[in-house]
Amino acid sequence: MGKSPDAFRTISEVAVDLDVPQHVLRFWETRFPTVRPLKRGGGRRYYRPDDVDLLKGIRRLLYGQGYTIKGVQRILKEGGPRLVQSIGRGEQRLGAERRDEIADGLGQAEDGEDEDEAGRDGAEAPAEASGAGAPGEAQLDPESRRRLEFALDELIECDRILGTLRTEG
Repeated sequence: MGKSPDAFRTISEVAVDLDVPQHVLRFWETRFPTVRPLKRGGGRRYYRPDDVDLLKGIRRLLYGQGYTIKGVQRILKEGGPRLVQSIGRGEQRLGAERRDEIADGLGQAEDGEDEDEAGRDGAEAPAEASGAGAPGEAQLDPESRRRLEFALDELIECDRILGTLRTEG
């Protein structure tokens, strides 16, 4: 017998549902402050249905539409979690003009960033969606981009874990 649609989910259930490892969900919590599962004794995480929809939307934006973490952060800031939840439920999809608008806004230096830093971190829409990319630069297909983004997320999480171990030891 399955759980009710309104039931809370564990991190392992959500990871299976989204087809991502549990550590990616924990990593997303560090990058997206709106992802706030309930934490009970022993630090166990319980995700509400809205949390699951938000995570589905984040996953869709990152892996399906080619946004980077910074791009999704901007969408959350400007559109709010309800927009991303509706994307997670499949009720909405950001059109190409919205992707271009987000990419244009992120291409500019923000709050004291220098332009090199903004440009490096700010290429938020896929190059094929925004027309970005240096002349002669190879374009990645969406699946290759998704795999590279996933590998980068894993490397960042490994770096975080190593940093924690260094400060403890």
